[in-house]
Amino acid sequence: MVSCFFRGLVSLSRAAREISPLRATIPLGVILLGSLFAYANSLAVPFVFDDIPAVALGGRIAETGSWSEAFGAGADAGETTSGRPIFALTLAFNHLLSGSHVWSYHLLNLLIHAAAGLTLYGIAWRTLALAPLPGHLRAVTGPMAMTLATLWTVHPLQTQAVTYTVQRAESLSGLFLLLTLYAFLRATEAPSPRRWQTASVVAAALGMATKEVMVVAPLLVLLYDRTFIAGTFRAARQARSGYYGTLAATWLVLAVLVLSTEGRGGTAGFDSKVGAWHYLLTQASAIPRYLQLTLWPHPLVFDYGATVIRDLGAVALPATLVVTLLGATAWAVWRAPAWGFLGCWFFFVLAPSSSVIPIASQTMAEHRMYLALAAPLALAVIALYAGLGRRSSGILAILVLTGIGLTHLRNTTYRSDLSLWADTVAKRPENPRAHHNLGLAEFNRAQFDPAARHFSEAIRLQPESTESHYNLGLIMARLGRPAEAVGHYERTLALEPRHVQALNNLGNALLALGRPGEARPPYERAVQIDPTFAEPHSNLSDALLQLGDAAGALRQAEAALRLKPDFAEAHFNAANALA
Repeated sequence: MVSCFFRGLVSLSRAAREISPLRATIPLGVILLGSLFAYANSLAVPFVFDDIPAVALGGRIAETGSWSEAFGAGADAGETTSGRPIFALTLAFNHLLSGSHVWSYHLLNLLIHAAAGLTLYGIAWRTLALAPLPGHLRAVTGPMAMTLATLWTVHPLQTQAVTYTVQRAESLSGLFLLLTLYAFLRATEAPSPRRWQTASVVAAALGMATKEVMVVAPLLVLLYDRTFIAGTFRAARQARSGYYGTLAATWLVLAVLVLSTEGRGGTAGFDSKVGAWHYLLTQASAIPRYLQLTLWPHPLVFDYGATVIRDLGAVALPATLVVTLLGATAWAVWRAPAWGFLGCWFFFVLAPSSSVIPIASQTMAEHRMYLALAAPLALAVIALYAGLGRRSSGILAILVLTGIGLTHLRNTTYRSDLSLWADTVAKRPENPRAHHNLGLAEFNRAQFDPAARHFSEAIRLQPESTESHYNLGLIMARLGRPAEAVGHYERTLALEPRHVQALNNLGNALLALGRPGEARPPYERAVQIDPTFAEPHSNLSDALLQLGDAAGALRQAEAALRLKPDFAEAHFNAANALA
């Protein structure tokens, strides 16, 4: 990945110097400085939410040297790393650099994003030179390309893909898709194209092993060839049949990885809990929302939840807009191919996550616009230059500076899990996951009353929220209300009978109520499910002591001490049993 980026950067600089020395420094400098100013305050952002299991996986890979673990990690749970080994390996690389310290993770995210911006500049510059533009626009193709890439790099809608560590999967796959297209472009210019074609295929294969959105890369390259190079699909295939066959073969990499995840643990695909039709209706609302955030990036939301729209009437207006845009794109592909390519870029990039293939864990997410954002921005930049010419530079400069400021401001929301989830709850009060995670943030700060309110709200919104019931039980126990804790633990176990922590804590709450006979069965069940869990052995020892079974209590205390030799409570119970 790094070598591909630097080779591309060198080639960009060389090509620019052939035209003007300024183009060798100004565009690259503007894009790099823009990304640095926008994201400088993201380098100290803590790990949040899905970052934690993903970073832990990277640590395991780095510490044990089990690099093969990257290929199967999280497949049964739908974790962000599942079926994405290149992404997982970058996390291991970060762990080798800085352990669990956040700086290297965010620095790499920023470098990936800046590299994507530079690559987008190279593609846009060459594409504008190939496009059928009027003469006054041909004179400003360089400034237009630079403006597009800079606006894309600093746009606040990109913060989730850059500041949120785990969404490196989105930005990294985006970089690989851009490199695939950029290397193809260079191959069409080179006297001996094989080297650049090989680089294009390698970038595609790496992207396929990074995130599923890469599936559209071969289609976009073919459409680009037809639109700007060959003129027809047949001419494109005939001129580069070997290249396209090899590029299509990278789909095999993706197919193997997708099949290995078995629907990402049931969270994605047609076997998930969300039906294809209802998911499509939800996307009819999501896509206009993404476009609105392109023009006016407020309010930005970290987690939209798993809300599904089931009534066509509820999305009639936005669905009409989406269908109209799709129709216009289809018409433009044949009648105005350059504009049609922009429409296809937008819809193709969104298609894997925003069509009929359900992603039950999150039905809408801003990071999905990472690459798709380039299309509407390109349209806006060309329209401004067409209408105002060079006079548009001042307006665009203001937009770039505004983007930097808003992105910098948005990054402050990520300064803690508390601020992030409080912001999400304020903007999406109907999201039970947001309430649950805000409750966790409050609970971890010993703010039990507000934590209880948010867990209760999460349960109201989603009555089958197992972990919300469990955590509310923990709070009730901490507040000295064991009878209420019992009710929440029992509800947790009704939803998830093998929840060993809930079994153990149910026994604790019953002991606190002076009911050791009722506490004994949940402890025994916990020990049966997980014999390596020391706490229920020790707690069962305590219950048996209260029931007068000293011999049984000693056996359980000794079992706890074999698992955890420095367990003070188990030593105390063993001593009491011996006495």
